[in-house]
Amino acid sequence: MNLETMRKEYSEFPLFEKDLHVNPFKQFELWFNDAIQAELIEPNAMSLATVSRELKPSIRTVLLKLYDEKGFVFFSNYESQKAKDIAQNPFVALHFAWLPLQRQLRIEGKVEKISTAESLKYFLSRPRGSQLGAWASNQSEVVSSRSILESKFHEIKSKFLNGQVPLPDFWGGYRVIPTRFEFWQGGKDRLHDRFIYEIDADNQWKIARIAP
Repeated sequence: MNLETMRKEYSEFPLFEKDLHVNPFKQFELWFNDAIQAELIEPNAMSLATVSRELKPSIRTVLLKLYDEKGFVFFSNYESQKAKDIAQNPFVALHFAWLPLQRQLRIEGKVEKISTAESLKYFLSRPRGSQLGAWASNQSEVVSSRSILESKFHEIKSKFLNGQVPLPDFWGGYRVIPTRFEFWQGGKDRLHDRFIYEIDADNQWKIARIAP
């Protein structure tokens, strides 16, 4: 297969500054709702990029579970590789790829843990199997076989056979507090529309078009 010939023209949905909401969180909500209405697979899936103390980058896909004007929340084991990176360097980047809509969204910001009460509220909303899975998996640690993982799951299942599954003290949410947004819309002849939101000296969001 010749990858050089793989090409798709973008031309259907031009983006102009006048079409953007002055508030980047509101603009996110508009695009996120478009992705839901288009019935895209996992519209809340986002790539999370972290950098370790040794300046080694790492990226993986997580699911956005909460958002408001305080930031964007995902959940994780606090002993995972991403958690270790965040503990060493709290600055991260998020990326949403809504390619059928010819759109991408990049967010840069700083991470903080959410409160235990917020984590518990979400944990209790999860299916019981997902709650048990949080207890059973030593995320990012080497495991010699799937059978060992499944055995640990059944052990945890028996342990919490009766009653509510408690929130693990090693599991919870992180909030990405944005400092920069980039809304990207595919354009004809690779002249894509890219707009960034950044906070100015007066703590106000300012919009600028950047070259593709």
